[in-house]
Amino acid sequence: QVQLVESGGGLVQAGGSLRLSCAASGRTFSSVGMGWFRQAPGKERNFVAAIIWSGGRTRYADSVKGRFTISRDNAKNTVYLQMNSLKPEDTAVYYCAAERALYGSVVATTVTEYDYWGQGTQVTVSS
Repeated sequence: QVQLVESGGGLVQAGGSLRLSCAASGRTFSSVGMGWFRQAPGKERNFVAAIIWSGGRTRYADSVKGRFTISRDNAKNTVYLQMNSLKPEDTAVYYCAAERALYGSVVATTVTEYDYWGQGTQVTVSS
């Protein structure tokens, strides 16, 4: 069982930066892949970025490549999402998620591949 708590969201002007954090509890954090998703009002939850258990492989949605960076600190049981050059279309509730499978070598990019979810943190980018 993994419990996830996101933080770091807020209101920022276009072009600004935010860093989201996701603190995990549970003994298996360092063994599972982690992902960030986002959901705008009235829209589906979409993939943003993900990282495998070791941190050695990552993937990004095309819309955030070159602007967002996912990383993890297994000693702190925390995964991060550094968001730079933010745009109004990045406005959404951001969720972190953890896989159930241990030591996966493939980066998971779909909602159904994740079993544990945080409560979400709001990111609002003003123009």
